[in-house]
Amino acid sequence: MSNKILIFGATGAVGSSLSKLLKGSSSDCHLIGKNEEEVSNLANKTGHSFTITDVLEDNFIDKVEQDLSGSEVSGIAYCVGSIDLKPINLISKKDVLKCFSLNLFPLYDIIKKFQQNLKKNKGSIVLFSTVAVKQGFPNHSIISPVKASLEGLTVSLASELSPYVRVNCIAPSMSNSKMANKILKNPKIAEGIAKQHPLKRLGEGNDSASLAKFLLSDESSWITGQIIGVDGGRSNIG
Repeated sequence: MSNKILIFGATGAVGSSLSKLLKGSSSDCHLIGKNEEEVSNLANKTGHSFTITDVLEDNFIDKVEQDLSGSEVSGIAYCVGSIDLKPINLISKKDVLKCFSLNLFPLYDIIKKFQQNLKKNKGSIVLFSTVAVKQGFPNHSIISPVKASLEGLTVSLASELSPYVRVNCIAPSMSNSKMANKILKNPKIAEGIAKQHPLKRLGEGNDSASLAKFLLSDESSWITGQIIGVDGGRSNIG
C-alpha cells in the first residue's frame, strides 16, 4: 500500500493543478473537497482516491481517515483558502472568526490526526498564505491577519516537528481561480492588477502547485520553516 499525499481543497486552482502534477508520480494522492461532482471528476482523471467532506464540519477528519483505509500519510497540502475583502469599518468579529475557521482552525485537527504518520514517513506539510501578509493592501484587514497566523503556525510546527517533518508555506499573489473570479472577471481590473507585478501577469494555479510538488518531495529535504513567495516579484520588487 503506497503512501498518500493529502490535498485539501483539491478542486481549487492550486489543489487541482497539484493533483494533476502528481499523477503517475511515486507518491499517490488522496483528494479532499466538498463538491462531490468536481472531486469525483478530478479523481477519475488523475486516478487518485478521494473524500467528500467540508473542513468546516466537526467530523471531517474522521471521514478522511476512514476513506484512507489504513494507508500511510507522507504529505499534506492545505490548499483551502478564501478572499475576504472589506474596509475596516464594515468588519465584524463574525467575519474574522469565519475566516479563521476556514483558513487556520482545521489544520489543528489535521496535524494532530496525522503527525505520527508524518513523522514515521519523514513527511512534508505545505500551507498557503498570501503576498498581502508581507505587503499591505487596503481592505485586507480580515485575510491578512489570518494568513499571518498561518505563517506563524508554519514556523512553530517546523520547529516542533523537526527533524522528522518539514513544514513550509507558499505565499501567492493574485492568481486566476474560481475564488478570484469576482475580482478578475472585469478585464480592465484583471489587466490593472497584472501590471502591478514586475512580471506583468497574474498567477496561475500551476505556479504555486509546481513549488508545492517540490516541497512535498525529497528534493527539498533541507528546506523547512520557510515562507516562499510565488508572486511575480510583487512582495520584494513590486
